[in-house]
Amino acid sequence: LIDRLQIDFARREVLVAGERVHLRPTEYRLLYHLVQNAGYVQTHQMLLTKVWGPEYRDESHYLRLYITYLRQKLEEDPATPKYILTERGVGYRFVDFQQQNGAEERG
Repeated sequence: LIDRLQIDFARREVLVAGERVHLRPTEYRLLYHLVQNAGYVQTHQMLLTKVWGPEYRDESHYLRLYITYLRQKLEEDPATPKYILTERGVGYRFVDFQQQNGAEERG
């Protein structure tokens, strides 16, 4: 899983299966906030405020649209995402690879 997706925020670079993926500025900001809080649920309002600004905190259709864009670009199968998970009725969570890899090593 982690080998397929590589994110380098210092270089503003995202690679999927070794190929560079172009993200629009809003997609990048959304991904940044999800990854910075990997493993934790980010509510719709939190993400909307951080990415679009406080005046957009109730505009959940923007968030759904851009989550779809990110999944289409990052996920092997956008219909069954492995990176950006939906927490129904609450928000979204980016999978915490470090925690997941640690569990696999201990298992």
